[in-house]
This record gives sequence, C-alpha cells and structure tokens, in this order.
Amino acid sequence: MTLNDWFKKALREGWAVPHLNISSLEQLKAMVNVALRLSSPLHIGTSSGEAKYLGMRQCVALIRSFREDTGLPIFLNSDHFGNVEEAKRAVDAGYDSIHIDLSREPFELNIKGTKEVVEYAKSKNKEISVEGELGYLRGSSKVQKEVIQINPEDMTDPEQAVKFVKETKIDRLAPVVGNLHGIAANEPNLDIARVANIRVSLPDFVSLVLHGGSGIPDEQIREAVKAGINNIHVNTEIRVVYADALRKFVTENPEETTPYKILPPVIEAMEKKIEEKIKLFGSVNRI
Repeated sequence: MTLNDWFKKALREGWAVPHLNISSLEQLKAMVNVALRLSSPLHIGTSSGEAKYLGMRQCVALIRSFREDTGLPIFLNSDHFGNVEEAKRAVDAGYDSIHIDLSREPFELNIKGTKEVVEYAKSKNKEISVEGELGYLRGSSKVQKEVIQINPEDMTDPEQAVKFVKETKIDRLAPVVGNLHGIAANEPNLDIARVANIRVSLPDFVSLVLHGGSGIPDEQIREAVKAGINNIHVNTEIRVVYADALRKFVTENPEETTPYKILPPVIEAMEKKIEEKIKLFGSVNRI
C-alpha cells in the first residue's frame, strides 16, 4: 500500500495516521518500537532544520532500513519545507512524502509554487504524496509562555480550499482550523465545524492534515478525526519528554558518559508518550 492508500483507509475507517517528527535516531527507535507493538503505520517527518541536521539522504536510508527490517509501513515526509527548490531536493533524495508550505505567500503564489512541486514530484514518482497548506498557522515547535491568539482571517476558507486543491492537485491539505504550532499558554480551540465543512467540500481522495497536535485536548482530537482529519502531526510533546528524561538521567547519573547507557531511559520515556498518541489517533491494529 502507498502512503495515500493508508490515508484513504484511515478516512474510510475513522482514524488518523500518526505523523511524528525526528531529529535523532533515538526518537525514531522509540516510534518504531511502539508502532511494532501496536501494529500502526508511521508517517515520519523532518522539518527543514531537522533534515539539515540529520541529512536528507541519511534520513531516507534510515527509514528504508527500518521499513525493510520490520516490515512496518513507514513513510518519510518533508515537513513544512518553505520553498520549491528545497522540496524538490527532498524528492530527489528519495522522500516518500512532501509538505510544501507556501501559506505565507499570497494565494495565487501559493497555488503556483505548490502546483510546481506536485508536478515535479509526480514526474519522478507517482506514489509520492504531496501536501499543501492554506491559512496562517501561528506558533513554533516549542513550549511557549505567551498566549497565542488565532485571528479569524488566519483560518482556512472552505471555498478557497476547493480552488486550491483543484488547481494544485495536491494529495493532502493542511488547513488552519484553530490549531497552532507547539504548546501555548492558552488551550487551542479547534473549529470542528470548519473541519467538517472543508472535508465535505473536497474529494475523499484528498486527505486533511492537522498540524500542531501537541497541546490539543484529547476530546478535540477525537472530534477532529470524526469530522474528517486523517493525519495528525505531533512534535513538541515528544521533544519535551526527550529533554526532560535526558536531563533527569544525567542529573541522577553525573558520572555516566556512555551514550548507549544514557539514552535507553530517554527512549522508554518517549515510547510512553508516543503510545498515548497512537492510541488517541485510533491507528492501533490497523496493519
């Protein structure tokens, strides 16, 4: 099954494919361990910064090796790549999935650039899944102390979404529906009616992606999935667990210097959070 096949299955059955970001081998190992236990597909993301740190070709090789060794459906995504040329480099490196985020550009330029990436990706490999973004997603992938207000004009307009999807021919749309990046001082309030409106306005073969899954209350996540979200991104919550567990171990074991002794408790801590998210998204026993 291709990644797009998994998205169609998720929409049909009422669950969401988990999208989890990595910037270390330990994060990926934790994700694979949990996915194996729970029989869940995995959509693994690298932001532009994460890809530069790890190396695009190295990420592709890592994902391929875990996929071959485990038999799990694991797919690699370029998360929020902000320009056309960078997205094309991810295609050339062998990514399974491309997220081209030109949402800060004027609408017509967003269409033009996103369409160019879709055409380039499909010319190289028709199975590559391409995502575009529409709306203004505030915040950043960290714990933020300030209150972040989402303005009505930030939100994705369903009518614009129809035009955007039709003209770009994307496989996935990332709408802004009250979500934000990272964890803010205030609790997000998803516009579930807007999610449902966008969902019924688009063809079933176009997936709806919820970015900024960290910090959103569980009940809102469940309602979003019921309304048609079938791919959910989580990054910040896993980063926080990683950092907290690492600090704890190093503080309690100041003499230990061996990475393969320091990092297993960090992996174990991340596994608990990842398991929680995979169960919440409903992707358990879907393989």
